[in-house]
Amino acid sequence: MPASKKAAMLLASATLLTMSTTAPAFADGEPDGKDKPKPPASMSTVGGALLGKPGTQVKLKAGAPVLPKDLSARSWMVSDAESGEVLAAHNAHWRLPPASTLKMLFADTVLPKFPKTQKHKVALADLEGIGAGSSMVGIKENETYSVHDLWLGVFLRSGNDAVHVLSAMNDGVDKTVKDMQEHAENLQALDTHVVSPDGYDAKGQVSSAYDLTLFARSGLQKKDFREYCSTATAQFPGETKKVTKGKDKGKTKRGSFGIQNTNKLLTGDLGISPYKGIAGVKNGSTTNAGNTFTGVAERGGKVLLVTVMNPSSGEAHAVYKETERLFDWGFKAAGKVDPVGELVAPRGSTGAGKGAPGGGKSGSAAANMTHASDDGASGMGVALAVTGGVIAVLAAGVFVVRRRMPLPGQSGRRPGQD
Repeated sequence: MPASKKAAMLLASATLLTMSTTAPAFADGEPDGKDKPKPPASMSTVGGALLGKPGTQVKLKAGAPVLPKDLSARSWMVSDAESGEVLAAHNAHWRLPPASTLKMLFADTVLPKFPKTQKHKVALADLEGIGAGSSMVGIKENETYSVHDLWLGVFLRSGNDAVHVLSAMNDGVDKTVKDMQEHAENLQALDTHVVSPDGYDAKGQVSSAYDLTLFARSGLQKKDFREYCSTATAQFPGETKKVTKGKDKGKTKRGSFGIQNTNKLLTGDLGISPYKGIAGVKNGSTTNAGNTFTGVAERGGKVLLVTVMNPSSGEAHAVYKETERLFDWGFKAAGKVDPVGELVAPRGSTGAGKGAPGGGKSGSAAANMTHASDDGASGMGVALAVTGGVIAVLAAGVFVVRRRMPLPGQSGRRPGQD
């Protein structure tokens, strides 16, 4: 073979390794089934032009691992939580029903408004308008709850009753929806249209894998958000009842009951183990949305965000299994792929100016970053240390995620221990 022809073939092969693909780049090369809904031919380009294209977008360099097979989600995205680089995406801006992953936006919007020690006595009106079949934590009328209790109900049990009580404290559902929409627009999450604060199916309520990732990244800037989304188990206040037996007969006493986080990558379940390094954030499931999930995990000094929307494989725990595969790929692929886009900063943040009108690049060089340990602890153990491990802060006005060593002795502890 002539040397010139051989060189041309090598160049073409190298180009294929680094090009963005518009057909799924699965290991088995099989395309989506013909019966699946199709994404729009063009979508938002916030974060980069490639993210507005349908199909899988990835730029593999030599030695990069192939994307995992058995990915059936309508939309997914893998991002570096610190730099904001999008490592790979599939229909990133497809506007789809979000289910309870929208609660990340709710929390990021409302959580800063009330101190966690504030108390609220629940009125019947606070619980009006909750959708039939909603997930509930078990809030009762005429009982008093702390804001801390209510947020545990939102994050652990995905309690729509807790969302409605907090919305009532925020001057009502309509006001809360308006606040959430404004906050989404400030974050440049322009695929999102908010109709209900809890993510319950509602006509016109949509978000995207890109926007949900923005919500998670913004929420993780807040210490309380990190605490709640990484909590595996907690005690929740019960009803106040009269004691009918014993020395306290005739007196009233309020009990409590245990609640567990519905994020199965955090707590595990039959057929699924806690994911090593998981530190939140939120899962969801409704009739229109199917199953949705956004997670954050740390391994080997790298913090990744993965969002998966509506897998259709029929595999048990598909949304978690596909998230696991994407996390595993992302940790192996770090440094071996070129980014296909970026997570833009909120409007007005330092470094804004690229990727979308009014904002852009996430200042990854803003601060010296130390690394969380990779000590082989269980996912729940690492998640327990999230306030000392996967630390997200606003540093010098730049929107970044920072890390530092876990607090001594935390990484091996189990949730619920002091």
